[in-house]
Amino acid sequence: MAAIQSTEAQREFSYSRRDFERVKSLVFKEAGINLAESKDAMVYSRLARRLRALKLHSFEEYLALVASSSVELEHFINALTTNLTAFFREPHHFEALAQYLRKNPQTKRIWCAASSTGEEPYSIAMTVASVFGTFTPGVHILATDIDSKVLQKARTGVYAQNSISQLSHDDKTQFFYKGKGAQTGRVRVVDELRKMVQFEPLNLMSPNWCVDRPVDVIFCRNVMIYFDRPTQRKILARMVKLMNSQGMYVAGHSENFTMYPELVEPMGKTIYRPVV
Repeated sequence: MAAIQSTEAQREFSYSRRDFERVKSLVFKEAGINLAESKDAMVYSRLARRLRALKLHSFEEYLALVASSSVELEHFINALTTNLTAFFREPHHFEALAQYLRKNPQTKRIWCAASSTGEEPYSIAMTVASVFGTFTPGVHILATDIDSKVLQKARTGVYAQNSISQLSHDDKTQFFYKGKGAQTGRVRVVDELRKMVQFEPLNLMSPNWCVDRPVDVIFCRNVMIYFDRPTQRKILARMVKLMNSQGMYVAGHSENFTMYPELVEPMGKTIYRPVV
């Protein structure tokens, strides 16, 4: 079978259309991710790193390993997961969260369903701490992600100093330690804020979720765009069942769930309330 065409004269590893289709099928089965045809070059680039690390010679050989090893399957999913995030990304969502908390001071559970490297759940925690004026507000923040590697980084809470450049001076000094010596140019989330967030691995396609109910607020931003419509509806329905009837569901800027009026109704810009 002919190899997929590359912009390069010759690729390092044999990579056929069949290989790409097998990758698409496997990542959909295991993670619900619906890879577009245009992602073939991305797939090659990201998985080629694993082939080099394992000293393998072809994608066929690598995919055989993935099929037989749960450890390599985890690496496979990690490699194909996109992790684009920032502190207070889409800031209107955190303003809405602050308003929600003021109106609902009894809030007990917040779930960040795609924590990536931690910037989003820590932004949630900073918002919670600021609204209630304490690092121990009685609000449990669960942060989950399918990618085990990004969770490791999230738990450490160490970031480049320029990643918090848009924060106010007060927020920088209250919520971050500034690195010195060998850590110059880096910052670390203060211990009190880190303790507010529980990081756990979770695959949204799994039949079992480590999420207690009822959940008052769910942040699931820029995740559903990787799923097809049936998968989107299935996951959204499961999430809504976990939610407080007066809860708030926060979606990504490119996600729209108005086609599911039986599940959610709009309450703001890419913000929804569950329909019960």
